[in-house]
Amino acid sequence: MASIGGSTAVLNTAHALGLVDSPAPGKPLTIKPASGKQKKIVILGGGIAGLCTAYELERVGYDCTILEASHRIGGRNLTLRHGDFIDELGRPNYCNFDEDPNLYFNTGPARIPGHHRRLLGYCKTLGVPLHVRANESRLAYCHDTNAFGGKPIRIGQVISDTRGFLSELVQKGVKADAFDQELSKDDQERLMAFSKFFGDLKDNGVYEGTTRAGSKTERMLDHSTPTDTLNFKEMLKSNTWWSAVFASEHYDWAAPVMEPIGGMDRIVAGFARNIKSPIYLQSQVQSIEVLDDGVTVTYLNKGKIKTIKSDYCFNNIPAYFMSGIENNLSKPYTDALASMERGHLFKVAFQMKKRFWEEEGIYGGISYTNQNISQLWYPSHDIHTEKGIMLGAYGWDTDRALPLEAMELDERLKYAASQGDKIHKNYSSYIEAGASVMWARMNHMMGCSAGLPEGREDEVLSRLYKPEGRHFMIGDQVSRHSGWQEAALASAHNAMNQFSHMVTEKNA
Repeated sequence: MASIGGSTAVLNTAHALGLVDSPAPGKPLTIKPASGKQKKIVILGGGIAGLCTAYELERVGYDCTILEASHRIGGRNLTLRHGDFIDELGRPNYCNFDEDPNLYFNTGPARIPGHHRRLLGYCKTLGVPLHVRANESRLAYCHDTNAFGGKPIRIGQVISDTRGFLSELVQKGVKADAFDQELSKDDQERLMAFSKFFGDLKDNGVYEGTTRAGSKTERMLDHSTPTDTLNFKEMLKSNTWWSAVFASEHYDWAAPVMEPIGGMDRIVAGFARNIKSPIYLQSQVQSIEVLDDGVTVTYLNKGKIKTIKSDYCFNNIPAYFMSGIENNLSKPYTDALASMERGHLFKVAFQMKKRFWEEEGIYGGISYTNQNISQLWYPSHDIHTEKGIMLGAYGWDTDRALPLEAMELDERLKYAASQGDKIHKNYSSYIEAGASVMWARMNHMMGCSAGLPEGREDEVLSRLYKPEGRHFMIGDQVSRHSGWQEAALASAHNAMNQFSHMVTEKNA
């Protein structure tokens, strides 16, 4: 199983056979039906956590109202298509992709791991069809301007040669009796056999290349000839080899990952179809007052100040905005909110007039580079059609993001295109249109993947996991896995479970 599907296949098979525990599903959501008079809920923010909260609470009889500061719902679940408004601070613009439903760009979340059970469960319940997204392609590239003369290398070769070189070291270590733990003769023979197979070594324990990385001859008609091996010292110089070798081993990136057919915002649409609660867009919260018997929220809607009184409040507003919103929350609580930093995740995408990457054998997957664009993603859908949307940059490091955030849109697109040219020949010549989302500049968001203060993570989360009176903080920001929709749902479920317990005690 390992030789066919890698470590993830082994793990999933072991789960199926009951040899190891499956991923923990989390606490089930249990909300008792509404009773009594206190049924009014105000939800601040129409992101995934807010939509989930409205969906679940109205199903058990609560009267919910959603206030959303933006012109749309979904939060960072934003898929761009032809004509969509990009609300970047100081640089508002519109997406100029062709008017084609399959030419879209997932600007925030773009993949769903198989162990994100809450999100997958909602996709099933809400009727959101999914397909598998190729998160890895061994024919995609690993590129480092400081290694191999800046030439892009196929990921398959990097992986195969890395395994070969390390397996050869294992063989040498066994022969030299270099292991701290004494190995029996049988153990040594097994380890030698394993490393020989794992690295595709010769009988003498030396790595001389492998056809696993490809062949220099036409392998359908001739004997396969291993590609030339990479220089191991040159590989060690590279800062991107770890991405090529280990990215698919990350628990949240391991195959298979999925995406909704037609774009990630199909999840937002699925919630919207099944929510009856009123949603007020362009409603910026001005103040939050937590009282003994409820919560009063003042907000600005279409130039008018309005007030809503509710029995309970679920707050999905980015934590770092709360210091600018008048409130009577306790100082320890507001200090915890203020300690969270805004992330600088960004993406750039290009409409390509030709799916040139397919001519290079790349069907989905990711290429990695040490340049500021970090990654190129290839679409898994609409194979062999004329055009496609390629992700031309994806970064989350502040140092990489700041230069792009400061650029005008055209300058930003040219910058990303020029770096793509170093990975694919004539890359920029295929570009017809481009779009970018710098999340730290997007109105009403001003960040993505909130950062917990280093060394104080437990303290901050222990405070925000709990309600402040009748006020509950929700969203992926109130989790240990910020940036994932599953974390947003986990946070909402946690808050609703506590809410249900609170209501039960009050009605006892």
